[in-house]
Amino acid sequence: MFPDQVIFLCFAVVISLLGVLVLLYEFRRKRFEPEPTEDRVFRCEACAYVYTDDHDVDRSRCPECGLFNSPFVF
Repeated sequence: MFPDQVIFLCFAVVISLLGVLVLLYEFRRKRFEPEPTEDRVFRCEACAYVYTDDHDVDRSRCPECGLFNSPFVF
């Protein structure tokens, strides 16, 4: 084998191993991270309590004081 072929082969092996490690890391990360929810975030205007409710609710009752609130926009 020529020296340039040996260098190319070593380079290809290292790049392949890095690619496999990246794929394994992404697979593990997706498996253990929590999935995002579609819940809406609400913040009570009276008591400043922050809570969530279903994504199809336009106005939600505060569990602390009972006031109806609109979704909080970040």
